Amino acid sequence: MRYWMPWTRSVTACTVGCPDLRWSELSKPRGTGLSWRERQERDPYVQQARRDGWRSRAVYKLEEIDKRERLLRPGMIIVDLGAAPGSWSQYVSKKLKGRAQIFAIDLLPMDSLPGLDFIQGDFADDAVLNALQQRVGDRKVDLVMSDMAPNISGNRSIDQPRAMLLAELSLDFAQQVLGGRGDFVCKLFQGAGFDPFLAATRNCFERVKVNKPKASRAGSREVYLVARNYQL
Repeated sequence: MRYWMPWTRSVTACTVGCPDLRWSELSKPRGTGLSWRERQERDPYVQQARRDGWRSRAVYKLEEIDKRERLLRPGMIIVDLGAAPGSWSQYVSKKLKGRAQIFAIDLLPMDSLPGLDFIQGDFADDAVLNALQQRVGDRKVDLVMSDMAPNISGNRSIDQPRAMLLAELSLDFAQQVLGGRGDFVCKLFQGAGFDPFLAATRNCFERVKVNKPKASRAGSREVYLVARNYQL
């Protein structure tokens, strides 16, 4: 779920055809001698996702979080930020058997799913927020989830602030659309800005946890924030 930061949209990145690309996992591990694509092909979660018919390995991260936190229930209104290629929306649709309204937002196109309403655009644009609010109407969103990561420069001092900005924009979006006691799930990378973001989230949600699913690669600084019960 790659996100084009406004100042990097002219930079070529492997987004289409590489749905599992994650910026914290691009560099070759010391001593392996393997390219990223070779490691990808050997990844057991990639292989399992193909066998199970999921759109990407990221599905197993949400599946573990959901089993641990019991996030999903029939009748929910859910927003999936940076959704393409759509494995998180796919999991929700399958788990709830279409008994949820899913609004997926991404700059890239995405194949349809039962119960899915896709909005193509930048989730930080007012036009996209307005389009979502028009479709939701007077109702409030129950869950905002984001598995986004920015395109990378390869320089951690640049990439970490970009990742945290994405998280901050996602939190701001969630605060605008969530109803009381709504939930928020967001990918984060441990580093500069992580602790202040965690504190800010705790100021507006009743319970906040940080999880590292088994499907997150061992060498990655990737973790997932799970914030429950939004306080209006």
